Amino acid sequence: MNILTDVKYTDLNILLIEDEGPAARRLAQLLHEKLPGAQINGHIDTITTAVQWLRTYPEPDLIFLDIQLADGISFEIFEQVKVTAPIIFCTAYDQYAIRAFKLNSIDYLLKPIDPDELGQALNKFQTGRKEPVSQTPMISLDQLRSLMQPAAKTFKNRFLVKVGERIQTIDVQEIAFFFSEDKVTFLQTAAGRKFIVDYTLDEIEDMVSPDTFFRLNRKYISAISAIQDVFTYSNSRLKIHLANCGDNDILISREKMGAFKDWMGQ
Repeated sequence: MNILTDVKYTDLNILLIEDEGPAARRLAQLLHEKLPGAQINGHIDTITTAVQWLRTYPEPDLIFLDIQLADGISFEIFEQVKVTAPIIFCTAYDQYAIRAFKLNSIDYLLKPIDPDELGQALNKFQTGRKEPVSQTPMISLDQLRSLMQPAAKTFKNRFLVKVGERIQTIDVQEIAFFFSEDKVTFLQTAAGRKFIVDYTLDEIEDMVSPDTFFRLNRKYISAISAIQDVFTYSNSRLKIHLANCGDNDILISREKMGAFKDWMGQ
């Protein structure tokens, strides 16, 4: 029996602490689908704002928490305010799992969030609500290992594009970057050819491997192979030059700079 189909959630209060707008919106949409009637607060994107919220409002029933926020690592929240609400961590990094489970966490989900894994995490949460604390089992070492090694995410190997009356495929290895222009999404190959694709950049971000591609800003997703030059820029930002790209004003925000450097150096 799926617990989520048998429970009303009109009194459930959820807090989203996430610094990436597209990720927060996607998670909120998934939660609205799985928990109709739940009240979803956020998104909160900094440690400072999260601490202020938790000190100001009654503690939520459940917290979804990213690890890397705009102003630091979210574990700093727990050094400033006591949090007893259960937590589901949502992050692109798996190296924090052990530290996360020292807190009152239910699950540790890797981005992009898989709807089925989210449903399983919510079932764990609901089961915990129904059972007295004394009857809630401790997480075993085997369970912890399995949570740290979630099922591998499948990414696209190729994209369909239309060339005149023909439809052809472009292998992901050939793609230098994706970009948005006048509400149309394009992919550009390493050879400099441009094609229209029938996805938004938000959708593409979930389709391609984060080891190879990075969301530079609202207009660009780039492969590592297309990064030609990186320059420091004003207000602690970075300016990126992409190969075979005429846009010389591609900027990475201060908030994304750390994650970008980690991606470049992995």
